[in-house]
Amino acid sequence: MSDLTLSNHFLIAMPNMADPLFAKSLLYLCDHGEHGAMGIIINKPAGISMGKLFSQIGLVLEDGPVADAPVLFGGPVQPERGFVLHTPLGDWQSTLHINDTLALTTSRDVLQAVSGGQGPGRLLLSLGYAGWEAGQLEQEITQNAWLTVEADPEIIFALPPEKRYAAAIALLGFDPALLSGDVGHA
Repeated sequence: MSDLTLSNHFLIAMPNMADPLFAKSLLYLCDHGEHGAMGIIINKPAGISMGKLFSQIGLVLEDGPVADAPVLFGGPVQPERGFVLHTPLGDWQSTLHINDTLALTTSRDVLQAVSGGQGPGRLLLSLGYAGWEAGQLEQEITQNAWLTVEADPEIIFALPPEKRYAAAIALLGFDPALLSGDVGHA
């Protein structure tokens, strides 16, 4: 699996996922390679709206769909830091280009642009991210903790968080609840 990158894929927590942070989680993998992996949980609201968060950091966000959108709990690493998954790419200070249309930005300039009505057309804001050391994610996948499928931006940006997990599962074409967490045991 070392030559295969799972960047721009969904990680879908298997129904038997025991870790409460990741149970029933859908993650978008932003980066994956020999150095490890990082992703954002995209289906767990953090309990604060974007408008309220913007207000807390001294930025104004006009009332509307963006202001009402939930900020997400992106994962347990750096939960005090904001991560903006967005399209189009734009020209922001601290940006990881994931593919030709999606990027992850961590610098305040993207939030200032959103506040001024000049930000990316589609965005998702999370606090924190999930990270894996080299080989760790691959091991979890072989232990049947995760299913993977190529990501669909419509699931990320067009669906509310509570519908994203089921939509990603539908991309697989079968019900993972029918799978057993015990592999190779007769």
